[in-house]
Amino acid sequence: MGADRPKQYLPLAGKTVIEHTLQRLCAIPEIRAVVVAISAEDPYWSGLKVSEKIQQSTGGKERFHSVFNALQHLKGQAADDDWVLVHDAARPCVRRQDLEKLMHTLDTHPVGGLLAMPVRDTMKRANTDQQIVETMSRSALYHALTPQMFRYVTLFKALESVLEHGLDITDDAQAIELTGQQPMLIEGHADNIKITHPQDLALAELFLQQQEMLAVV
Repeated sequence: MGADRPKQYLPLAGKTVIEHTLQRLCAIPEIRAVVVAISAEDPYWSGLKVSEKIQQSTGGKERFHSVFNALQHLKGQAADDDWVLVHDAARPCVRRQDLEKLMHTLDTHPVGGLLAMPVRDTMKRANTDQQIVETMSRSALYHALTPQMFRYVTLFKALESVLEHGLDITDDAQAIELTGQQPMLIEGHADNIKITHPQDLALAELFLQQQEMLAVV
């Protein structure tokens, strides 16, 4: 981002990015608690006003380390078969209807799943010289989004196995896949973007304004 602070603390439409994200999650009555994994060296979190639903755990080196720390924090609070949703703090535009769709669709699912978007562009695979080596069919490809939702004990054991075997994963669904299970893809909206580049902030603000207008209508 080229900013003076982590992207989740950048200003967005009168709040920080993470405040928008947490507000979306805390507004769902079925979500009993929200655990935020915070780096021990984080000087910004303490200055935010947060909901009583929010708890804090210690962040880790990689994303999945932070998720595992948050799950450990929930020991004694969460039952084995409770659902947990893992969401990126830098996705402030996730729609309430998508959150509810995810939870209601997966409520009786044996594995769990995640929000996702079908790939619409032509996909090219490149070699190390950035030359095309293959044009891939997009018919069954999806962009993985968050939240990703799994039973507490299922995700805990999957991530525990990843850590024990020194594996490297990029999302929680991959940990579940490595156990031989098949998470379900739930189509969400394309405005559930992840703040990654400076221009994403302007786009996120536009999406938030559009969502507010739709809510008023």
